Amino acid sequence: MTSNISPETSGKRKRKRLALAVSAIAIGIFISLGSCATTVENRNPIGEVFPMVEGTSLEGESVSLPLGEPSVLLVGYVQDAQFDADRWLVGLMQATPPVRILEVPAVAGLFPRLIEDVIDGGMRNGIPSEDWQSVVTCYGEGADQILQFTGNEKPRNMRVFLLDGKGKVLWFHDRGFSASRLLDLNRAAEAAGGSDGN
Repeated sequence: MTSNISPETSGKRKRKRLALAVSAIAIGIFISLGSCATTVENRNPIGEVFPMVEGTSLEGESVSLPLGEPSVLLVGYVQDAQFDADRWLVGLMQATPPVRILEVPAVAGLFPRLIEDVIDGGMRNGIPSEDWQSVVTCYGEGADQILQFTGNEKPRNMRVFLLDGKGKVLWFHDRGFSASRLLDLNRAAEAAGGSDGN
């Protein structure tokens, strides 16, 4: 039986599979050596100002956090937090709060910083391109600052923030998705959406 696949096409497929395998390995290493190597006690930062950090969207744009406008940030420290993030995101998309919503993977530590292009590439493979502007990854010192701000006990839970226009934390939750807390967040976001952060 002869194959209709040219050697060139076969080679491209092998290279693509190899690239995906390398991405999967790098993400696995990130999970095992990344941000949760050291446990920092959880804390509630309501009333404090979110750390000023730089991140990069999956589109490759530099993003300063806080944004300078009311916003909801979903901060995750490990890949396994994506399950919790997805529940928050589905709920928020249905509630449609009048503020910008960003998912912020915060990848602390030196090693992930060395392979950030591989990690971001792996995320791009799993996220539709129309959503890339809403995913802002922070590496290294910025991720460390966020981690110290919230703690990372129970790292599979997202850290959900509502910030005002000046970056002050108006609302915070880190105990996993809750429909009643989502309604509470939406009410707070509606109130914050009409304010200028004063």
